Amino acid sequence: MFDRIFESGGARNLALRWCGIIIFGACTIAATAAPDTDTAALSVKAVPPTDSPTAPAYSLPIPETLRPLDVHPRTSLSIVEQLRHNHYLQKPLDDAASSVLFDKYLDLLDSGHAYFLASDIQAMEKYRYALDDSLKRGDLDPAFDIFNRYEVRLEERLEFLITELGLGVRNMNFTSNETIEIERKNAPWASTVAELDDLWRKRLKAAVLGMKLNGKQLDEIQDVLTKRYKNRLKQATQTNSEDAFQVYVNAYASTYDPHTQYFSPRTSENFNINMSLSLEGIGAVLRTEDDYTEVVRLVPAGPADKAGALQPSDRIIGVGQGDSGKLIDVVGWRLDDVVELIRGPKASVVRLEIIPESAEDGKSRIVSITRNTVELEEQSAQKKLLTIEHGGATHKIGVIEVPTFYVDFKAVQQGDPDYKSTTRDVHALIDQLKADGAEGIIIDLRNNGGGSLQEADSLTGLFIKSGPTVQVKSANRRANIYADTDDEIAWDGPLAVMVNRLSASASEIFAGAIQDYGRGLIIGSQTFGKGTVQTLIPLNRGQLKITQAKFYRVSGHSTQHEGVAPDVAFPEVYDTDKIGESSLDDAMPWDEIKPAVYPHATQIQSVLPILVDKHRERIAGNPDFEYLRELMRKGDENNKKTDVSLNEATRIREKQDDDTWRLGLENKLRGAKGEPLLKSIAELDAKLDAEEAEEDAAIDGTKKTPEDDAMIREGAFVLIDYVNQTRQLATIVEPKPSNIVQ
Repeated sequence: MFDRIFESGGARNLALRWCGIIIFGACTIAATAAPDTDTAALSVKAVPPTDSPTAPAYSLPIPETLRPLDVHPRTSLSIVEQLRHNHYLQKPLDDAASSVLFDKYLDLLDSGHAYFLASDIQAMEKYRYALDDSLKRGDLDPAFDIFNRYEVRLEERLEFLITELGLGVRNMNFTSNETIEIERKNAPWASTVAELDDLWRKRLKAAVLGMKLNGKQLDEIQDVLTKRYKNRLKQATQTNSEDAFQVYVNAYASTYDPHTQYFSPRTSENFNINMSLSLEGIGAVLRTEDDYTEVVRLVPAGPADKAGALQPSDRIIGVGQGDSGKLIDVVGWRLDDVVELIRGPKASVVRLEIIPESAEDGKSRIVSITRNTVELEEQSAQKKLLTIEHGGATHKIGVIEVPTFYVDFKAVQQGDPDYKSTTRDVHALIDQLKADGAEGIIIDLRNNGGGSLQEADSLTGLFIKSGPTVQVKSANRRANIYADTDDEIAWDGPLAVMVNRLSASASEIFAGAIQDYGRGLIIGSQTFGKGTVQTLIPLNRGQLKITQAKFYRVSGHSTQHEGVAPDVAFPEVYDTDKIGESSLDDAMPWDEIKPAVYPHATQIQSVLPILVDKHRERIAGNPDFEYLRELMRKGDENNKKTDVSLNEATRIREKQDDDTWRLGLENKLRGAKGEPLLKSIAELDAKLDAEEAEEDAAIDGTKKTPEDDAMIREGAFVLIDYVNQTRQLATIVEPKPSNIVQ
């Protein structure tokens, strides 16, 4: 049953900002949403709702109504049946469930209470206790009615912003003592359009003021924001029925737990690409810029990179199949629709009409690229060798970064002996680090949101001789114990595992097993706390990722909510109230089961107090750790703010204070390291921009040294301390034999 179970990247999803890279078929998509708006990720064609008598009507044209596709009712019925019969939790689909679904659906659409009116909510209340019956019948009309109503409100808001910008940003008053709320999840719904207008006027004012304080001129601000909101309005009109269906059934799926999710056919393909770290296409990162599809970067050694036909900032305006297929104009298209045209099987040809970034006259040209398998190497396991001075000696510590637990399911099923997986890659990297003379190895699982459960199991097997690795338990059944059954060990030397709050799921399985066995040190901060297992169930359209089991450490403890506690704790760099399983709605509870039978060493526990003392002594005066602590203190202070001033003089003072603090903190770190001090905030910003450019270069293959990572460096010190302490324990002075008279 668990031939394709995996640990969903819940932590990773939380960590991503709106501006992120999303794998999408032949290419990857950069999807951007600016921070000054609260628009939902999806929007739809809509019909106008009925307002209360106090709400003045808008004069917008009536958009086309979205309706379910013919296949959607049957798919929704399949989802209902799968959840009711195969989810770990057995929940009735009744009026209480309908009410929860109603609230979750509205929250997905309008979490900031910035689009719907109170009259909209009142009009939609008729569905609160009816959605359960509709789902049982495969009736999606209520869901689409709500979605269509939302779309009108979304388009109204964008039209309002565009109209306000038309009045000129020079006319805005930045001397009044207005403020705007930061968090509106619990704010009351606006009773009139005038209230919404006032909210969005403030939002626009906040966006303008923010850009003005960052040195933008008013004319430039007006042009940038007008273009931005017009683009969003166009994107809103391009949303289709599949988008509407997906967000509704995911609202229903989330009533069970936060990791159960419906994948549309396109989303399913993206998921499979993420799991296998390979795709068949041209190997380019794309984004939408105005009405154009623009190349962000090329995947190193991918087809487009090898062909030399594309360059960053080139704009794709047409796509044709084969050597002579008709070119289809894609200007103004949705990005995922363009990607679907570019995507295709290995060895096939795609023709792209592009406007090169270097073309001053805007003249286009046509390039042909033969699709091939693209390996997403930047997301696979990578090694680094850290050379470090400690205790008067030079040490070499290997660092293996594991961004996710991946495996090419398709290649495995086809019997490909060279299939790609986390375990196979890490095994090869260990062999290389052995050849490099590594004395110890750090497995870096920071920010690793999970992946394949089987890979967590097999990766653990590289470091233990044999024995159980994890227990997987379905509801009302005995636990199924995964185990490493061979006696092969890839690395039997000193080992540490680095984790943080964004280490989740499969990462917690691996870290928990290493800790339970006493095989290595766990270093960092408390992990995410996701202890549930999902499996993919194919549907007539798309797939359902459903929670069918919970996993437990070999000790019997669940990681649900609690995560894995480090042996040596580093400063927490994330807000644990906002990030982690405990912060998610409807997260399943913690429990424990009977422990498995497994061998475990006590050597780490015997020296742990010494290691912790040495670590605390070392970081007490460590400028990098003090820098992190100051950042966290400032973050806690900012998190307590409930609103933002829209008074320019107040914001200037706040910005000056913030700039002074930032520059002072940076110079404190630089001074402690003997580096030249920065003279201004402008110099600091330029430095940060340069570092960001270096990170972009690293994505394209430039290797960065681990010496720049204070956490890794301290982790290496802790591991070396452990090696030294265990050597001392192993040094036993044998007593001289006494004379024996016979």
